[in-house]
Amino acid sequence: MKIAVVTESFLPQLNGVTNSVVRVLETLHSDGHEAIVISPTTPGDEHLGYAVHRSGSLPLMRFPMGVPHRALQSTLEAFAPDVVHAAAPFLLGRKALAVCARTGIPSVAVYQTDVAGYLQRYGVGFARPMLDRFVAGVHALADRTLAPTPQTAEQLGRLGIENVHVWGRGVDSRLFHPVRRESPGALALRERAAPNGELLVGYVGRLAAEKQVGRLRELIGMPGARFLIVGDGPERPRLAQAFAHDPVTFTGQLQGPELADAFAALDVFVHFGTEETFGQTIQEAQATGLPVVAPAVGGPLHLVDEGRTGLLVDPAERRGFRRAVERLAADATLRARLGEAGRRAVLGRSWEANNRQLLDHYRAVIAATRARAGAS
Repeated sequence: MKIAVVTESFLPQLNGVTNSVVRVLETLHSDGHEAIVISPTTPGDEHLGYAVHRSGSLPLMRFPMGVPHRALQSTLEAFAPDVVHAAAPFLLGRKALAVCARTGIPSVAVYQTDVAGYLQRYGVGFARPMLDRFVAGVHALADRTLAPTPQTAEQLGRLGIENVHVWGRGVDSRLFHPVRRESPGALALRERAAPNGELLVGYVGRLAAEKQVGRLRELIGMPGARFLIVGDGPERPRLAQAFAHDPVTFTGQLQGPELADAFAALDVFVHFGTEETFGQTIQEAQATGLPVVAPAVGGPLHLVDEGRTGLLVDPAERRGFRRAVERLAADATLRARLGEAGRRAVLGRSWEANNRQLLDHYRAVIAATRARAGAS
């Protein structure tokens, strides 16, 4: 197949959208498919041998959002894809999907970012109804929309979006593995962050307002606990200042084995964000064998089985996160049981298996488009 991947985010930006797109490209490359990437970020000329075409961008929520460019249609027409994969489509993705609808190119839109929900966190929630209508209009242009969880699929259905299917995310359970707890990297990080053997509680992810990492303040002062924040983003200076006199260690952005070591250094993983459509770092924590504490809303509802693989917290409850972490701090057996169950839960979610499902979605929309053309 020939696949044009149009994404609102790509390397060198690191986030859930980029990570998913990179993993998809790895599968396409290993299977011998042709592909191009159209993205807003400054590219190298290629990735895995696939040409990367740059669009313009504008900052939205301190995040580079792709904007359409005049060459988008000609780029697609010159490549002549069998299908267009629109990752987290917004402005750039909408233009690509409109080209597909007009020219008959099959398309799949992958819903990954609750832009309207994020804007509420940035104080412009009044725009949510308008943005919901915009998102519905974007996905109406696609032949098929893929949602990361059943809960998100239902949410999109309420917006009037049709032909929604669930396509989750994979996790590398070989990289993220409990055995890394004894790796030199994990041991060194534990020595740095919890030098006296304290319980190490951590967050991993982008440091942005919608992630609500500042709620870590609710845990500060727990006896025998120290804290680790792994990641980078626009909120890092504010968070570093806020926790300057607290037992909190910042690592900055990590990737690959260093990231896996950081997970393995933890005793408890905590996630605060309430606008997650999925929650990839939750899966990575589970693969590492960590008990997870997360809000009972959005993506975590699909990933965390309350009392079996982690603890879910009502985000409106002021001391909910603290009570959950204190419960885990007091019970090593519970931590081990939840962590072991969490790893078992994600072992079947490899990126390889996940992306095979995506290829099936590609084939389905291609076949449906050909059938419509044959019937006309």
